Amino acid sequence: MAQMTQEGYEKLKKELEYLKGERQNEVSEHLKEARAFGDISENAEYDAAQNEQAELQAEIQRVQEEINNAEIVAYSTLAGDTVNIGSIVKLKNVTKDKEEEFQIVVASDADFFNGLISNESPVGAALVGAKLGDKVEVELPSGNKINYEILDITTK
Repeated sequence: MAQMTQEGYEKLKKELEYLKGERQNEVSEHLKEARAFGDISENAEYDAAQNEQAELQAEIQRVQEEINNAEIVAYSTLAGDTVNIGSIVKLKNVTKDKEEEFQIVVASDADFFNGLISNESPVGAALVGAKLGDKVEVELPSGNKINYEILDITTK
């Protein structure tokens, strides 16, 4: 199950609707146009249109699977005195001796540059389940380690 917000779920449904509607019509039109060029056995345009159709079908299947496997989460119901999805966590980066603040979000909502980190990222995964005052060590993909102390846990 992939966790996502209701907004993320609705966005996927709109994407699927577009792919199955407007986009599929465009690809069908490309196939028709390519067939009009004549002999399809040596028709590069027809081959390209068939590839485009195959890629579209794969994308439709991928989005449909995401929708089918979605677990809708509401940030407000998950936050509390323990770090969870939706928590806004004020931290002391002990390694760099500076304060940082992140909101833990589902992967589809992550935006590191705006302080939104995924619960699946190394930092997010290490923080989920921690409590106020806890010290957490995070091992980064580079092999470096960062030590955090949790100063505050809030929600919006």
